[in-house]
Amino acid sequence: MEGHIALVVLLLCTTVSVSASSQTCSPQNTTDNPWVQVRDMPIGCWTSFLREDKAEVHILNVHFKPRTVSDMFNLNMTTARPMHLILTTQNECYVANNINQDVKIYIKNGSSVSLFGSPESVHKQDFPTENEELVKWATQKFGGVTSFTTVQNPRSISCTGREGTKLGSSDCTLENEDPSIKHFMELATAPASLKSCSIQHSNPNEEMELHIINIPEKASTRNVSIHVDTEKIIRVFLRGPQGTTWSFPNPRHTKFGSNNEITLTGIPHRLPPSVTLHSDNAEDVQKKALEYFKVNTFTSYTEISLESSMVSLVLGKKDRASALETEQETSTTNSISAPHQMPLLMQLYTSPDYRFPLDPNTKVQSDKRIYAEISGHTLGELVLTIKVIRCLVRSKGSCPLEKEMPFIPEACPSNVCPDSTRVSFSLNQLQELASTTWDLECTVDLCYSQVCGDGGRVKRNLEVTQPYTPSPTPPCVDFGLPAVLCIAFGGFLIGVLLIGALWFIKIKTGYPTGLDMSSTAANLSGCPCSVTKRQPVSTNPSPSENSSANASIGSTQSTPTSSMA
Repeated sequence: MEGHIALVVLLLCTTVSVSASSQTCSPQNTTDNPWVQVRDMPIGCWTSFLREDKAEVHILNVHFKPRTVSDMFNLNMTTARPMHLILTTQNECYVANNINQDVKIYIKNGSSVSLFGSPESVHKQDFPTENEELVKWATQKFGGVTSFTTVQNPRSISCTGREGTKLGSSDCTLENEDPSIKHFMELATAPASLKSCSIQHSNPNEEMELHIINIPEKASTRNVSIHVDTEKIIRVFLRGPQGTTWSFPNPRHTKFGSNNEITLTGIPHRLPPSVTLHSDNAEDVQKKALEYFKVNTFTSYTEISLESSMVSLVLGKKDRASALETEQETSTTNSISAPHQMPLLMQLYTSPDYRFPLDPNTKVQSDKRIYAEISGHTLGELVLTIKVIRCLVRSKGSCPLEKEMPFIPEACPSNVCPDSTRVSFSLNQLQELASTTWDLECTVDLCYSQVCGDGGRVKRNLEVTQPYTPSPTPPCVDFGLPAVLCIAFGGFLIGVLLIGALWFIKIKTGYPTGLDMSSTAANLSGCPCSVTKRQPVSTNPSPSENSSANASIGSTQSTPTSSMA
């Protein structure tokens, strides 16, 4: 009996556990969702065009969802700058307008728009209703278009009195936009009707939130931008029809799960789906989300069924979401859009243990090796791998020089380098270059799973100095015995050749080895007539010839003396 009771208790506990582990809720229509705020991103443009008469040209394209909202709105243009305002709609609507004399309103002939107030400022024209054709017509008539704004279910449209132009191009190119960023007008629209529900946390102190967003198959929305406004780490489960793309401009503190592709700031490629889910039934989606994150409760469930192909969501408490909208408007107005890249940092070291970072002003000898660690910030719980593709150095002198820097990847365990990679460089190729100040720049890829995309560039200053080399001592030549013998033999040959040359000269010229003393004495006496010309002598003169010659010379020399006497 006790065994049966225990079995029943066990079955009851199992039933309760299963029921608790699969909690779901039924979504209801609401316009006041405390967790998710929806903004349309319809077609529009915003340019720098201004007519020569300083008048702006604005187009308002108004849409009303039939039988759900009022088809009347208030148009307040009392503080507006001079403008031509083209009002177009496919619906029958009523406009209570309050405008100043500098505003001229244009509506289509035969239009179902009824305006009350200031009829003298209303002009009827034949113009097309298709968006692109309407922009062309306005450009031909007024010279250009300052803005094109699509408004869904307006309650009131007011001008703020601020200038309606925007820095940039003067051409109106229609694309999806957020109308709330246009500071020259204030738009009040009927809140979008969403289906949502929530389950109370089983643990009120639990920090982790789980938000589920579902786009039914019949909805038109295929592109959703989600702005996360919370300091807590949250989980987000996203379900949409095939081809839906979810984008996160600020994916901090967010863990993802989706049956669609996701784009994140800093990741140039799309993240693939992490789950398979074809059903758009609320209970099926909720159960899949609980199963994926291995939890038994969620914070909110929201269904989006809008006619716009692109919408923007703010995920967070409503009071914080309002502050975020203001921040987004300011940043969008004052900044130039640029490709999003994950912030990267490069730190240099002088040893392979990566213990002591290198100060940016410290000079490194060009015969040394340097070690670099490139790191980035984590996006949610994504595991990103940084892959170095190319590195180079650029000189900072008057004549910039650029050189490739070959690198070697350095091993680093994943627990030591969770969001970084390590490489090393040799500075040998900088030894012969005059510049000492360089920018070291590396191009990297960011990889998620097996998919990689451009991650941008990271740069770091590098000071290089030439290594000290003492002046070289003259080398001492060590002559061996063969060298000594060769030198001696060479000297002997040179001596023989010189002696032979002198002997040859003596034979050919017949010059005695010594000087004739008598002729020398005569030359020294200064007598110009003593010897006028040396007669050639035979090679071997006989003694008699020598004596007669000497006597002749002696008599010849004495002749001038006797005649003078």
